Amino acid sequence: MTLQEKIGQLNQYSVGQEMTGPNQDNEYAKKRYQQLINGDVGSVLNLLGAENTRLLQEQVINNTRLKIPLIFAYDVIHGYKTIFPIPLGESCSWDLDIMEQTAKVAAKEASASGIQWTFAPMVDISRDARWGRVMEGSGEDPFLGSLIAKARIKGFQGNDLSLNNTIAATAKHFAAYGFSESGRDYNTVDISRNTLHNIVLPPFKTAVDAGVRSFMNGFNELDGIPVTASTYLQRDILKGEWGFDGFVISDWGSIREMIPHGYALDGSHAAELSVKAGSDMDMESHLYVNKIKELVESKKIDLKLID
Repeated sequence: MTLQEKIGQLNQYSVGQEMTGPNQDNEYAKKRYQQLINGDVGSVLNLLGAENTRLLQEQVINNTRLKIPLIFAYDVIHGYKTIFPIPLGESCSWDLDIMEQTAKVAAKEASASGIQWTFAPMVDISRDARWGRVMEGSGEDPFLGSLIAKARIKGFQGNDLSLNNTIAATAKHFAAYGFSESGRDYNTVDISRNTLHNIVLPPFKTAVDAGVRSFMNGFNELDGIPVTASTYLQRDILKGEWGFDGFVISDWGSIREMIPHGYALDGSHAAELSVKAGSDMDMESHLYVNKIKELVESKKIDLKLID
């Protein structure tokens, strides 16, 4: 693979139905379509329907040198066509079998629509009802949260991800997003190591043990460092101590958002920080595809990290 082809596999874009043909009606869509057929995109999210995903997949396969298939992703949170109670509501049942079955049904329906990967389950432990995303998690308790994480991952992924009715799951948000100060989204997190290791991290460790295929980092900072750039979380704990062999995707634009948060100087610096920290795929920041090549060529990033 060329360096640019490798970088393309680290890039995820959000696309819509306008991407499934060459007759886009605006310059933005035309640019994205060109990047898709150039092999500069490894995964897309938000394109729905078997007809649409099949058509775009064929166009990518027919036009790219290496013919690497796209991975189609979507937020399948509490059902796809059949809608189930929100995860917080389900957690109140304490019925792990039901939670596994609802995830299984969601996987069957989503996979039939061309989806292969969901950004669920959210396993953040949260104890502040002001945080708007409490509905997407399993509540306050790390023990129950761990059991629910395992059940939902089993439901989504089954025992064999090569089967056409299963989808890859994502444990998110790594880590401590649910402890944002004052319940304000994207905010600072300031907690003790005891809280981190005994309250926040157990559901994520269970997710690794359950075979989850991907992790998502978050928008929050921890100990003054945005988790998207946290080597401690992503390399030392997740990929080191826990031996996680899947991959980590950024949250939507979280790499670029380190600039206005005052941690990264510019887009190039943000990409450098994220790659070194262990964030493997860039969701909607457009920085990996635009900045990594020059970072490798200038020796700021080791090519081994891209490999």
